[in-house]
Amino acid sequence: MMKIARNVHFKIQDGKDTEFNRLFTSEVLPLLKQQQGFKDELTLVNKDGALGISLWADKSSADAYQANTYTKVLDKLNPVLLGTPRVDTYEVAVSTLRV
Repeated sequence: MMKIARNVHFKIQDGKDTEFNRLFTSEVLPLLKQQQGFKDELTLVNKDGALGISLWADKSSADAYQANTYTKVLDKLNPVLLGTPRVDTYEVAVSTLRV
């Protein structure tokens, strides 16, 4: 079974980094951890934008999250985001993560 990575490209509003981190830690991570097949999350931020990488056990788990929970995550983060995030999905070819 192939692991799946969902890459979400987004921008955080100027001056909202601390609020984004608080919301993500307290509101989004608990939702992710409840999802069947969720394995890990890595969120990267620099001056040009941000990238959230979530790892999933399989495609059906990632698809179920996209269909049933992702809009709830967006609703929680919209107050600190700029524009609409872009989602790309990949098969994980190589990883040293033990998930």
